[in-house]
Amino acid sequence: MDQNTLKDSLSAPLETRSSPILSVSKIGRNFQDRWIWQDISFELFAGDRLAIVGPSGTGKSLLLRVLAGLDPIQAGQILFQGQSLASLEMPQFRSQVIYLHQQPALLEGSVESNLTQVYNLAIHRNSTYDRPKVLEYLSFLGRSANFLERSVDQLSGGEKQIVACLRALQLSPQVLLLDEPTASLDRTATEQLENLITQWHHTDSSRACMWTSHDPEQIDRVSTQKLTLSRVMT
Repeated sequence: MDQNTLKDSLSAPLETRSSPILSVSKIGRNFQDRWIWQDISFELFAGDRLAIVGPSGTGKSLLLRVLAGLDPIQAGQILFQGQSLASLEMPQFRSQVIYLHQQPALLEGSVESNLTQVYNLAIHRNSTYDRPKVLEYLSFLGRSANFLERSVDQLSGGEKQIVACLRALQLSPQVLLLDEPTASLDRTATEQLENLITQWHHTDSSRACMWTSHDPEQIDRVSTQKLTLSRVMT
């Protein structure tokens, strides 16, 4: 890599544990003959809460998309439960590793219809919508069942982020990739959503999550390890 100065490191060494959920080895992403990042290696284990930090423009959101199988890499390898992403059925993989965009796309209709329609997908047809569970999640957010009846056209940007989060949590993925999930929320709603995700994470020890955020205080609240990206000098 010579003069390239990308660094990726965890803030503290991790003790030896069982096999990682995700194993990332020397991955790189090239765009228009320029490396956005190179030689990124880390492992994500059950129970981890890992934050991706670094200046704007270092490809934090892109890294989450790559981990979700939504963008390609030009170097290295990503394994999910010991298997290469290239060998996996993507619908099955994406049911277990869910990426939350900071500007989520929602379907027309009510909040609840956005939550129920995902069960029409073939990968989720053996699961059923659990309204009591969703209401429990809403209680963490200080919202009543009336929120489910609202049209998504009437929602603010922050409320749309809440719907996208509810839609993901109800599917019980093993890994949640959170890209600035509270960027459009006020302080109270931010803390409520953080508490909900923390509760979801603690409910099942096999789960893990990764965050990006421009708020260092939030990173300290929601993560136990950090992966630091810096600019690649070309």
